[in-house]
Amino acid sequence: MHDFSQRDPISGVSESLWQRWSPRAFDGSAIDDDVVARLIDAARWAPSCRNEQPWRFHTSTANTFNDFLALLVEGNQGWAQSASLLGFIVCERHFQRNGDPNHHARFDAGAAWMALTLQARAEGLYTHGLGGIKYDEVAAYLAIDTQRYDVVMGFAVGRAVEVSALTDEQRAREIPNGRMALGDIWQSYR
Repeated sequence: MHDFSQRDPISGVSESLWQRWSPRAFDGSAIDDDVVARLIDAARWAPSCRNEQPWRFHTSTANTFNDFLALLVEGNQGWAQSASLLGFIVCERHFQRNGDPNHHARFDAGAAWMALTLQARAEGLYTHGLGGIKYDEVAAYLAIDTQRYDVVMGFAVGRAVEVSALTDEQRAREIPNGRMALGDIWQSYR
């Protein structure tokens, strides 16, 4: 479906990782509730500091999809309207066991997000993480206690459309991008 030929993983890296990308063009088809449950359950198994599992996932339904869409910044609303599912991740700011600040909560929520993303690919779906959301409005809509929880990000899930079905402008944005060279992100100390 998509051309990953410009990507250059070293031998042995799982295709589920290097063939992951974040499209903006989805077909809008419904995702079964049991599939959504598996996505969230996959996130549940992510590692976390002291096994606190500080992440909380909030997902749209057919009835709330437009409410969730309105909580994205305008630039994301245009393409995200074709997603099948929208959601938000929040994380608990403090350790449940002692009330101390959990400085790893966002990192742990990111691990849960990646687990959800990998499960989505196993289900034939794609995800797109969203930083362009209306954080205060998301917190108000979800009625979360902002002294206890932080809004981390939004996300879209769906089935990516064939690139050939897009306009030239859309197609230019739907090319899976590359990555920095391995040597640019890795320092080995001997």
